[in-house]
Amino acid sequence: MPIARRITDAQANDQLLYFTSPSLTSDQQTLVFISDRDSPIPKDRDPHALVNLYALNRTNGQVRRLTDNEHGYLRSYVYFEGLPSKGLGLASLCLHPQSGDVYYLQGRQLRCVNTHTGTIRILAELPDDQVTGFTHVSDDNTLICVPTIHESAFNDIHTIDATVQHNRLISHIRVFNTTTGAQIHNIPIECGWVTHVQFQPGRNDCILFNHEWPSDCGIRRVWLWDGQQVLRLRDEGQNADGMQRSRNDWVCHEVWTRDGTWVIYHGTYGGNNVGRSFLGRVRPDDSERTEIAFPEQFQRYGHFTLGPGHGTLVSDGYYESNTGDHRHAGDPALSGRPGGGQWISQVFVDWEQRQIHWQPLCEHNSSWSSQDAHPHPVYSHSGNEILFTSDHEGRRAIYAVESGVRSQKSGVRS
Repeated sequence: MPIARRITDAQANDQLLYFTSPSLTSDQQTLVFISDRDSPIPKDRDPHALVNLYALNRTNGQVRRLTDNEHGYLRSYVYFEGLPSKGLGLASLCLHPQSGDVYYLQGRQLRCVNTHTGTIRILAELPDDQVTGFTHVSDDNTLICVPTIHESAFNDIHTIDATVQHNRLISHIRVFNTTTGAQIHNIPIECGWVTHVQFQPGRNDCILFNHEWPSDCGIRRVWLWDGQQVLRLRDEGQNADGMQRSRNDWVCHEVWTRDGTWVIYHGTYGGNNVGRSFLGRVRPDDSERTEIAFPEQFQRYGHFTLGPGHGTLVSDGYYESNTGDHRHAGDPALSGRPGGGQWISQVFVDWEQRQIHWQPLCEHNSSWSSQDAHPHPVYSHSGNEILFTSDHEGRRAIYAVESGVRSQKSGVRS
């Protein structure tokens, strides 16, 4: 197995951007990451900690601070304990890898900093009564998407969906011009808490999004705005193999394939198939759906992100070795599901034959103690390595492991 190597120094808490954004510039020379390394005493999940965005030159090892935040971090998904109107929006950071532009929220301001020049621009200002989720920039770097909802949704973080439904709160998918800062779209999403926005690759007029933490997750998680209307991408029904889709299923982490022709998601079946986890693929018009169940023992929470081609993914969970090691690291956000997995695995999917090869690469051994300690692995642009976050040495650091070559005989087939 390849050996993971540490990229940052583990002297402070460092982490990748959220996995819907790359953390490497397109030339793979600059790593963009979040850190509290300038705090007098780094303290994890302290809303007053001095957190900022940094750029690591992977050739010479030099680190530059990119942002000028002096006020801790902003309240948002998943930083509910954050400051109401000040600080860096840790869930808001997204990188356009070709230009080196990084978009982020600081207080109420939507900003951009360039990794090459260090120039900071203020693009727009959000309304005072809105809280936010993840953001996303279009491939052509012309539009930036910011989801918001009224702050009253966060009155009780354990009942956000119930609050949204009862009060009929509206999420706003706000789209801004990255040059002028003008808001060109404000797409209202009734009775849904939206956090997970993603432009379709190659387009700036189509956005994949979610309803976060919905009570009927099997049918209300995955949605699409196609430039004119809102479409649901998973409803109740029967798959081609006879497996039933139910509102009681748990579905999560929808992402585009790199060419934008498919949406990938994963989850766990409820109803008659309760407890069996799966990986799914569907066209953006809700056609040609395939869902492939995992081995029954693969129950440990994780994420999936795309590698080269339609059938190559990386995951930080689910895979279980045959050593009998079933440590459950316990993340309270998982609502009673078993804790996160310990392996970084390549996942090779033959969608037509409905088969999956799991190829474990290395153990990440992150604690899963908070969203920040989720490994969130991502491929480099060339696909030759995988980057991930782990706190197994005490503080969070960023690691890399070679992706290797698919072996037809290695791994576990499901």
